[in-house]
Amino acid sequence: MQMEAWSPLMQGQLLDNEILQEIAEKHGKTTAQVILRWDLQNGVITIPKSTKEHRIIANADVFNFELTKEDMEKIDALNENHRVGPDPDNFDF
Repeated sequence: MQMEAWSPLMQGQLLDNEILQEIAEKHGKTTAQVILRWDLQNGVITIPKSTKEHRIIANADVFNFELTKEDMEKIDALNENHRVGPDPDNFDF
C-alpha cells in the first residue's frame, strides 16, 4: 500500500512556517518545494494542487536537491497530527 498526500501544502497553511522558510532559503527553494521534497524523501506520493502555471512549474522542480537528515528531523518535529480533510479511517461513506 502506498501513502499519498492529498493536500501536501495544507492549503497553504504551512508556507509561512519559519523553520520551513529557513530550510527553503538554505537550499535556494520555495517553502512548497521543501514540503514536497520531504514527502518524496519519505516515500509519499504527493500531488499538489494549483491553478497558477508558475506554481505548477515550481512544484515540479523538486528533483534537483535533497534535504539533509537534519532538515528532515526539523520537519518531522513540526507534526501536529492535523488533518485538512476527513479522516479516512472514520469516513462515513
